Amino acid sequence: MINTNPKRSDEPVWWGLFGAGGTWFAMVTPITILVLGILVPLGVIDSAALSYERVADFATSIIGALFVIATIALPMWHAMHRVHHGMHDLKLHTGLIGKIACYGIAALFSVLAVVFILMI
Repeated sequence: MINTNPKRSDEPVWWGLFGAGGTWFAMVTPITILVLGILVPLGVIDSAALSYERVADFATSIIGALFVIATIALPMWHAMHRVHHGMHDLKLHTGLIGKIACYGIAALFSVLAVVFILMI
């Protein structure tokens, strides 16, 4: 028998943000750490290439702003989705309050990333 009134779920939205954050964290974050944390300090990349003026110009461009926002927001959604489901695995059933807290923190960080980029 086919259920004509299936229960709607908001889980696909959270899974989408979780997947995007995991992909970003796995593909982009290691390169960012390699460039900013290893190659520049070792002198492989000239530190003048990352002067304040150049970085500020990049962060205020559309593509740069989107990059910075995605670098902050997407991994946060991924992490908070893991925390939310990890609590269930640990038998900490916090219900709607836990869901609101986890995804609210991710949303807060996303909004703060946008606000701080717009303040530059």
